[in-house]
Amino acid sequence: MKIIIDDKIPYMQEALREIAVEAIYKKGADICASDVRDADALIVRTRTRCDERLLAGSTVKFIATATIGYDHLDTAYLDKAGIAWTNCPGCNASSVAQYVRSVLLLLAEEQGLNLSEATLGVVGCGHVGSLVCKVGSELGMRVLVCDPPLGNPGFVSLAEIEQQADVITFHVPMERGGSYPTWHIADDEFFGRLRRRPFIINSSRGGVVDEQALHRALNNGTVSQAIIDTWEGEPAIDCALLNKVYIGTPHIAGYSADGKANATNMSVQALCRHFGIKIPEPIAPPSLPASFVYTGNPLQLYNPHDDSLRLKSNPDAFEHLRGDYPLRREHIYAQTPHQCAE
Repeated sequence: MKIIIDDKIPYMQEALREIAVEAIYKKGADICASDVRDADALIVRTRTRCDERLLAGSTVKFIATATIGYDHLDTAYLDKAGIAWTNCPGCNASSVAQYVRSVLLLLAEEQGLNLSEATLGVVGCGHVGSLVCKVGSELGMRVLVCDPPLGNPGFVSLAEIEQQADVITFHVPMERGGSYPTWHIADDEFFGRLRRRPFIINSSRGGVVDEQALHRALNNGTVSQAIIDTWEGEPAIDCALLNKVYIGTPHIAGYSADGKANATNMSVQALCRHFGIKIPEPIAPPSLPASFVYTGNPLQLYNPHDDSLRLKSNPDAFEHLRGDYPLRREHIYAQTPHQCAE
């Protein structure tokens, strides 16, 4: 069996070691029709557009994207062509929640946000949003949730979040049509309705926030500051906006080693189930160095300023910063008397 794989999906070679396959690794954006013509399966990320142009006339029977989002898959074409596909819902949800927790702690330390008196508005309450709600509650914040598709009677309207939230964080899929479109949900009208000069966080999908509208909102003081991880036009991002936001990171909120291992394991397991192959033992992410001493501050485990400084110093390295991301763990497990379990 021949599989074409995005070469930036971590731990994949280790995960496939027990499976007798021919694995071809290639930069995701460069995977083309000639590469997949005689392949049986693809394992990709968001940089590979899987549609008729790529797949027509190929022998591909299965595609796994090692991501939560799947708007880079033309699912209508795949279904019509009889090509099975899968994504990895929830694989890095706890990693994104870690990102938001760290951002909230930094807002408290550096921007004067009193968490115990602040309201967190969570837009989207799926795998990620539900964990972000838990983070807000653990930090003593009042949490409001908006997710009309779920129809939960305890949720509120977006209008209520616009009126009451001190921090608004987006965790929605990218939907350009349908009953609940999310493309540019944060547009000029949205920013014009805000009442508390909130902090804006977007770690969902580029395009959920209208970046030109965000420029205007930052300029006129409608919002206090912005934290942007996902961008319109990636990897060619708006450098003027990058330099204006409090924290700007290269689409890595979900890039903990834990989340990456989850995505790789889920993709390999789905591949094996589809082709009737014995599922190998799941891989585990690497441990932090033995010299790491954890004192109980979550910002030791992850501080998004580090990623922001790297991107702001070299925005043209957006893809490199994603592809060669440093080891980041969500937890530290006790290995010595000086290390604490979290």
